[in-house]
Formats: sequence, C-alpha cells, structure tokens
Amino acid sequence: MREARRSFLKKAAVAGSVAAVASTAAVANSSEAYSSNGVVVGKSPKKEITYKKTKAWDDYYRSAL
Repeated sequence: MREARRSFLKKAAVAGSVAAVASTAAVANSSEAYSSNGVVVGKSPKKEITYKKTKAWDDYYRSAL
C-alpha cells in the first residue's frame, strides 16, 4: 500500500514539475513576442500635448529662472 502511494506521489511530482516548466516557457515565449519595454503602442489619431503656452506657465518659468 505504501509503495503504491509513493510511486503515485513520485509520478505526480514529476508530472507537475514538467507542466510548470512547460507553462512557464509558454508564458515567456508569448510575452517576448509582444514586448515593447513598457511603452504602449497604439493607432490613436490624437496628438499628445504636454505643454500649452498659458499665462500660468509663463509666470512659472519666469519665477524658476
């Protein structure tokens, strides 16, 4: 009885480790194909505006100098 239980546990451990390695490899391969180093790439027609000349910005830049 104990030998049957031990052999089952050995087989289950081997099968589990093989499955874990296979799934890790599959995840690594799929993430490499779509990796963009954290940069979101899209097809948006909108232009990103980071600065708009306003009186508040002019006052800020004058005080910063």
